Amino acid sequence: MPLAYFITFSTYGTWLPGSAKGKGSVDRHHNQYATEFAQPNPARELQATSTMAQPPYVMDAPQREIVKDAIVSLANEKQWPLLAAHVRSNHVHAVISADRDPARLMSDLKSRASRDLTRAGFDDANRRRWTRHGSTLHLFTPQQVQQKIHYTLHQQGPPMSTYPPANESPHIPPPKEPRTQ
Repeated sequence: MPLAYFITFSTYGTWLPGSAKGKGSVDRHHNQYATEFAQPNPARELQATSTMAQPPYVMDAPQREIVKDAIVSLANEKQWPLLAAHVRSNHVHAVISADRDPARLMSDLKSRASRDLTRAGFDDANRRRWTRHGSTLHLFTPQQVQQKIHYTLHQQGPPMSTYPPANESPHIPPPKEPRTQ
């Protein structure tokens, strides 16, 4: 059992296939852990742009706060220890511990954030806000957890909307006991 998951998802239309952004993009041939990213391909990026149904979704400060608060609220309701979160203008990182399939966990986080954005009057429920997939890295050791917390809170550029706040330290849970049948 992993101690936690490092969940990452981006906003709609901001990191397209073929993009030179960051270390490159992910596609069906470049989507396994520890594999290289796809090489930048301007033609592919242009093709992806032309098929977008809506403009890219970029979050301003009030939207980022709503997304952060939605993630914190859901984690508290479900009693999932949220160790760190950082909501940026075009992506979200969360280090979270939950006895749940990580893909489903990521979907739950996106759904709650979208619901709360809609309720706050930012677009409507038909607005595409998130990419279809994301990353769900399993963290098995306290060192991996600590490294991803540090990355999430301190290696993303100037802080935008973070949990815990800058004056608090994240709590790292003890190792989980194996499940018994």
